[in-house]
Amino acid sequence: MQFGRFPVAGATGAILAHGVRQGDLSFRKGRILSADDIQALKDAGVTDITIAWTEPGDVPEDKAAARIAAAASAKDGAVRIGAAFTGRVNLYAETTGLALIDAAAIQAANAQDEAITLATLQPFAKVTAGQMLATIKIIPFAAHETGVAAVETILAASAAIRVAPFLPRKVALISTRLPGMKPALLDKNRAALDARLKPLGSAIGFERRVPHDIGAVADAIGAAAGADLILLFGASAIADRRDVLPAALERAGGRIAVLGMPVDPGNLLMSGTLDGRPVIGLPGCARSPRLNGFDFVLWRVLAGLPVGRAEIGAMGVGGLLADSPIRPHPREAPLVTAPRLPRIGAIVLAAGHSSRMRASGENINKLLQPLAGKPMIRYAVEAALMSAASDVIVVVGNEQQRIRSALDGLPVIFSENQDYSNGLSTSLICGLNALPADCDGALILLGDMPAVNAGLLDRLIAAFDPGEDRAIIVPVHGDKRGNPVLWARRFFDEMRTLTGDAGARALLAPYAGLVCEVEAGSDAPLTDIDTGEALSAFRERSQP
Repeated sequence: MQFGRFPVAGATGAILAHGVRQGDLSFRKGRILSADDIQALKDAGVTDITIAWTEPGDVPEDKAAARIAAAASAKDGAVRIGAAFTGRVNLYAETTGLALIDAAAIQAANAQDEAITLATLQPFAKVTAGQMLATIKIIPFAAHETGVAAVETILAASAAIRVAPFLPRKVALISTRLPGMKPALLDKNRAALDARLKPLGSAIGFERRVPHDIGAVADAIGAAAGADLILLFGASAIADRRDVLPAALERAGGRIAVLGMPVDPGNLLMSGTLDGRPVIGLPGCARSPRLNGFDFVLWRVLAGLPVGRAEIGAMGVGGLLADSPIRPHPREAPLVTAPRLPRIGAIVLAAGHSSRMRASGENINKLLQPLAGKPMIRYAVEAALMSAASDVIVVVGNEQQRIRSALDGLPVIFSENQDYSNGLSTSLICGLNALPADCDGALILLGDMPAVNAGLLDRLIAAFDPGEDRAIIVPVHGDKRGNPVLWARRFFDEMRTLTGDAGARALLAPYAGLVCEVEAGSDAPLTDIDTGEALSAFRERSQP
């Protein structure tokens, strides 16, 4: 790849390496300069610019990042690959579980080519659905094919980034008591375990409270025949393999795999098995809600991973938790929170009269007109559902029962706009009011744009980053802006003040510095169907 400062003349097709702001002209870095762009730069008095040129063998940054992300991810549906934007692709967990990271493969990949970087969570980190697992970033505007192919091979060999989902387990809890021990202490222990298990999809279905005696514990273990996991909570800490809980497990026919673990707090943990089922002797710190060694073992067991001597021994690296920022106080949030997939709601506006269609002589609701065998409205809604949007709101009004029927079977939330006759703004406000309170932003889709697909929506979401001043994401084709537009939550209150048939585009000019344009690669964002002629033309061009 070539890079440097060159005269504007002759730079058509180059990549703008540094943004240009001069007068009313504002071009962001990464823009591929068209002939019109060159003329605009000349008209603004810009004579030379910093640009990059790709050469034979170069893979453009977005394509390189997407290829590497695909190679790194397991193909089991537990990892979501985000859309590429500015040479970055993020990987997200699709389920709650443990991040399985092949550290050796990641290190080898990062050693191949300085243009290619991968950053991941720590191996065996607990993740929730939507949490980021890794990010792939191409440093320059392109990476060479040899480096991209080498990294693909390394990562694909082990599916280097995976998630082991937590599986629902039937858990047995056997607690021991000493003379004079208050029942409230055992209640507290049970509550702490319930609080750990519930978010992971498991629950205690069998509980026995017995004297702190080898025979009594062994009998209780034998009675827990239907449990997938047996937890032993002793009234006294385990001090030796001949102590009550280990001896009781062996008397019941079980086996001790390891006693003690190199994690503090959590040292006094026992791991064993009975008829192939895991048995854990809990350390005293398990009654605390703070992170401890028991959590590391519990997570692996619920994810179906082994927890033998080798696995527990490896937990010593990173096992000093006493003063770790990842071990917060019970009511404090962690000091560092892993990034997550932004929660973006999709609002599909489908309440209008089709007034322009009717004005052209077509007395029909355009959203119900068939295109390749299904109603037009279904295209926009299905695109939203297949995208990374978390919630899909469909605003209905005119002929709402027919619109609802056209979307039968789709998992959407309907919002009824009884004031739809007063313009598009009323539907926009209804959609915003129906969004979940924790949405980070909203994609506003028009129901009459059937060419917009999930891939475009994902690219808009990938570009969204209010912290980097990308708070309004607009698709463009050539020099024309289109729909849908993604708005950050910070604009919702202003959008609720709109009236009449105007959408939120009036807010673009006052917030120009927060607008990010994403090239769509087609005229889909510019293609809305308002007239009978437009409908006929779209049908004609959509024929196989």
